[in-house]
Amino acid sequence: MAAGTLYTYPENWRAFKAQIAAQYSGARLKIASASPAFTFGQTNRSPAFLSNFPLGKVPAYQGDDGFCLFESNAIAHYLSNDALRGSTPQASAQVLQWVSFADSEIIPPASAWVFPTLGIMQFNKQATEQAKEEVKRVLAILNQHLNTRTFLVGERVSLADITVVCSLLWLYKQVLEPAFRQPYPNVSRWFLTCVNQPQFKAVLGEVKLCEKMAQFDAKKFAEMQPKKEAPAKKEKSGKEGGKQQQQPQQQEKKEKKKEEKKAAPAEEEMDECEAVLASEPKAKDPFAHLPKSSFVMDEFKRKYSNEDTLAVALPYFWDHFDREGFSIWYAEYRFPEELTMSFMSCNLITGTCVALNSFSIVCTSTLSVILFGTNNDSCISGIWVFRGQELAFTLSEDWQIDYESYTWRKLDVDSEECKTMVKEYFAWEGEFKHVGKPFNQGKIFK
Repeated sequence: MAAGTLYTYPENWRAFKAQIAAQYSGARLKIASASPAFTFGQTNRSPAFLSNFPLGKVPAYQGDDGFCLFESNAIAHYLSNDALRGSTPQASAQVLQWVSFADSEIIPPASAWVFPTLGIMQFNKQATEQAKEEVKRVLAILNQHLNTRTFLVGERVSLADITVVCSLLWLYKQVLEPAFRQPYPNVSRWFLTCVNQPQFKAVLGEVKLCEKMAQFDAKKFAEMQPKKEAPAKKEKSGKEGGKQQQQPQQQEKKEKKKEEKKAAPAEEEMDECEAVLASEPKAKDPFAHLPKSSFVMDEFKRKYSNEDTLAVALPYFWDHFDREGFSIWYAEYRFPEELTMSFMSCNLITGTCVALNSFSIVCTSTLSVILFGTNNDSCISGIWVFRGQELAFTLSEDWQIDYESYTWRKLDVDSEECKTMVKEYFAWEGEFKHVGKPFNQGKIFK
């Protein structure tokens, strides 16, 4: 029977998976989530911690025998018993299927929708509406599967149920109000059945379902941003000197106000991108080491979204592109042989884009990714415009979502190849000679 310590921070839903699995299996699990045992942002950056867990992420598990594991699904699997993992090869594969489903289909849209309501990131209407539609699709799939089943796999709770419940937890607590969840009664019935099991309740406590859909709270978001230093107060002069001293003082105040007005740009509120960057408190801005660029990515995105691509947006791009401050990369999906139905391949692309919309990389990059070909004969490739000259994904652990599933090639921005690719990928039309398959459909990350 496993015995060890789980390092995490309080209310980490990823850690809940391992904790609930341990409740079922009887594994002896100590939780280190508070000082002095563990301080998030400090302990997980120490050399001793990184020697065992090189990513510095939590949850992280260290057995009493010294065995170490990172990644929440691996930890939950290790702490499970055979009944949770699936007692037959078929059941085991089905459990893995739903664990993967939770990571690829639930977490990306759930994060994009829920994070703004928690004040973690700035609200983006387009991303939120897209996330809502993705959540509806996921719930419909689950609802159909659970139409004749009590649990996801077999007749008892498995790691599939534990993982999917934990992935849906914040959705049910924050945004899935009664009217939204009404079309999916089988999912809600199953969810409530699970969270009311003693093993779930021992970890989650009483789970109260959302009564009113939480909205973006600008005040809460502002409170999480770095505070601006208040200007030093000027000492008041005494009453001595009468009106003759007060007049110079009043004149000085007027001059000071004029100076403050001239300096106003330095005191402007953060724009949307700066706010998103500031909302990631766990690490510094990955682009902080780069000099300020003259190329305004948001302005290009506005041109691209609202004006003609070939006549306006792309000419603007090349007229203003900063060759020192940005780079252009070609990405190609490594496993085209695994691509089957076109809609599934498109969902693969969407999942990555929705997930990355939850992080500050959205403010400094733009992407056009295209699915070429037909069912069972397709491929995926795209063009990325990144801040800096390095592959941006390597700068932040949070951004490393599926990027290793692609090959990456930095393009020479002055070459005809680069200019042709940028034109074809952002216009979604052209010969695409390097592909050899017809255009099917595309996604824009902006």
